[in-house]
Amino acid sequence: METVYLHDIPLPEARARLRQALEDAGLWGVLGVEEIPLNENAVGRVLAEPVWAQISSPHYHAAAMDGFAVRAVETAGAQPTAPLVLAVGTQAKYVDTGDPLPDGFDAVIPIENVEALDSAGRLTPAIRQPSSIRIRAAVVPWSHVRPLGEDIVATQLVLPAGQTLRPVDLGAIAASGHTTVRVSRQPRVAILPTGTELVPIGSDLKRGDIIEYNSLVLAAQVRTMGGLPNRYPITPDDFDLICGRVLEAAREHDLILLNAGSSAGAEDFSARVVEKLGTLLVHGVAVRPGHPVIIGTVRCEPTTAGKSPSVIPIIGVPGYPVSAALTIEIFVEPLLARWLGRPPAEPQTVTAIMTRKLVSPGGDDDYVRVVAGRVGERLLAAPLARGAGVITSLVRADGLVVVPRGEQGIEAGSQVTVQLLRPASDLEHTIFAIGSHDITLDLMAQFLAERRRRLASANVGSQAGLVALRRGEAHLAGSHLLDPQTGEFNLAYLPQYLPNVPVRVVALVGREQGLIVPRGNPKGIRTLDDLTRPDVRYVNRQRGAGTRVLLDYQLNLKGISTSAILGYNQEEYTHLGVAAAVASGRADCGLGIAAAAQALDLDFLPLFSERYDLIIPLEHVDGPLLAPLFEVLNDPAFRKAVAALPGYDVTPMGKLIAEVL
Repeated sequence: METVYLHDIPLPEARARLRQALEDAGLWGVLGVEEIPLNENAVGRVLAEPVWAQISSPHYHAAAMDGFAVRAVETAGAQPTAPLVLAVGTQAKYVDTGDPLPDGFDAVIPIENVEALDSAGRLTPAIRQPSSIRIRAAVVPWSHVRPLGEDIVATQLVLPAGQTLRPVDLGAIAASGHTTVRVSRQPRVAILPTGTELVPIGSDLKRGDIIEYNSLVLAAQVRTMGGLPNRYPITPDDFDLICGRVLEAAREHDLILLNAGSSAGAEDFSARVVEKLGTLLVHGVAVRPGHPVIIGTVRCEPTTAGKSPSVIPIIGVPGYPVSAALTIEIFVEPLLARWLGRPPAEPQTVTAIMTRKLVSPGGDDDYVRVVAGRVGERLLAAPLARGAGVITSLVRADGLVVVPRGEQGIEAGSQVTVQLLRPASDLEHTIFAIGSHDITLDLMAQFLAERRRRLASANVGSQAGLVALRRGEAHLAGSHLLDPQTGEFNLAYLPQYLPNVPVRVVALVGREQGLIVPRGNPKGIRTLDDLTRPDVRYVNRQRGAGTRVLLDYQLNLKGISTSAILGYNQEEYTHLGVAAAVASGRADCGLGIAAAAQALDLDFLPLFSERYDLIIPLEHVDGPLLAPLFEVLNDPAFRKAVAALPGYDVTPMGKLIAEVL
């Protein structure tokens, strides 16, 4: 039976095959050397050769202060009570900072340590041209002098080959006498997006269109890694057209990234293209995400007579954005580093505690993006959504946790190594909010960002948010759990979910809950009774969500069985997820908030009012981390922004509901 992939081979073997092919082609090293002017455009380039000093810096003995050059021996004996007078011109000479030290002189007395005298021996304001100076302290040789070569001595190594040039490096190179610098030629990388369903950024979208932004992300990655990206126009899913575009790119580039079409569908042509135009080395790597990676080489006929054909590496990059980005990180970055002659990137790492159990495929290296932050004394890592198409996970991620092949996952509470994707200092300014979803949290995140705080929110439902607080995995939880007995929100649940955890309950907003339906409400849905109609498909929130609790409470009051509702067990984790299900036609309605309906141009039928609270353990309330959050709750601009959203009441915002000890 013919296999879909050549093999799902381990990552080290895939890298080894690529390396061997490039070594055989003479491409496993710096591609070339360029001599460029020494100016600000050299920042970020990689030195192809060491920089040796042509001159010393300073190249003469230089005054380090404004003052008077003297011979140290002639200052001996000077004391506050027994000053010495030195004649200007013969025993002392005025110098400015940076002036050459006059021949025969070996020290400088700062101007503030001398008394200028006129020809009669009286103090004079003419400090630069006195007849003599009076000093009240002796100096030692070379005081306040920058001797020749203090910074750089001619012929010494200034910078090694492989250094990625920083602004300060340019100054050192200039100081050592150079006007140009020899750097590695930047690899030229062609990025070829393919797919009939793709449309350029800014297009008017119709059903089935997908905005082509992968090439934008890949090009930016390549540029930050030191390469020169070139984004090609979209090529439709046509084998011959793709072959032609690859050959065109091969003539002018060092590497080709063929995006999408790397899997095994009827219109996935990438592997066949590589087989026709060159050698297919790898099709399928044991990594998640990014499993259907293609690695190969393309044979490029020369444009100049007499030249031998060249070999160009080509990588088939998966179409899903998370897989695509990871492919660049694990395959392209090390390759560009080799071609540039610099070390591969080594991300900073920290040790953190995993907040949730993580299940991984045992045969793959599993790259999991996480958000990280400090709660109390512990640094925590929370896994983000795992979908290969979830580009927001790339934006929100603080780091990567790699689960090696052979391991089935990571237990909650285990120590993990996080490869950071942002500065470690950012983690100290992260506020973890876990619980019920509300759109006002996104607004709050923006207002907190202006106060140098980062809000990392996870939408797991009200009950799960309280559980996270009990485990010490969050600074606060958003909750709107209705108590059927009292009609009050949240308070009755605290003893059950947060026993012995003192908390403060602060109101965020009042809000309307209602049915989200398509624009025009084509099925005439009005009340919860309509959910039992056979032609109505419902989309629910997950178990433990406050909206689910509210629905069940109202259904019970009406005597409606959940088994009578088509779609009751179809779950989404956010109000926007419910709205998206309705907008896409997967459901005819769902219970949610008005702002979610407005976001996707849907209709909203208000049914119930509720209060959404922030539950904050007292141990975090008075700390500096959360101080900006309370500022935001009292910020008129924030209240105005929330009030502008449909279905919100900001009257209770910031009100202390209870303090439970």
